[in-house]
Amino acid sequence: MQYMMEIDAIDRGILRALEDNARIPNVELANLVGLSPSACLRRVQELERKKIITGYRAVIDRSKLGVGAVIFVMVGLSGHSKKDAQAFEMAMDAAPEVIECHDVTGAIEYFLRVEVADLIAYKSFHSDTLGTLPQVKSITSYINLGSSKDLRA
Repeated sequence: MQYMMEIDAIDRGILRALEDNARIPNVELANLVGLSPSACLRRVQELERKKIITGYRAVIDRSKLGVGAVIFVMVGLSGHSKKDAQAFEMAMDAAPEVIECHDVTGAIEYFLRVEVADLIAYKSFHSDTLGTLPQVKSITSYINLGSSKDLRA
């Protein structure tokens, strides 16, 4: 069982600042949260040690890399065994178009975020990847027209 860790207002301030800008210099971060640079660095290192901060990422403008379409895909599996789920997840891990793969509850088993150059590329992914997996029973696609809020780093 995983328990929620207790953190104070300073740690919350550090986390908020790092979410906004993970490359903020330690001196600037320390000033922002009201600590000395050495105390701030110790706090950040402790948050990393406790796995509250699990990594740092670059935010990439995917359109400059040729991504012209984002499609959210709901996938229902034909079977509900662990073997079916593992086989599907391995196939999604191998598919570069799949940016996110979430195991969910409800009427379907998986929710995917797929990023491709265009709808022709998505049709190919739909037919040649999803459509060939024996575990897949249903595919429902939603084309993203825009995102008014996206806090993923």
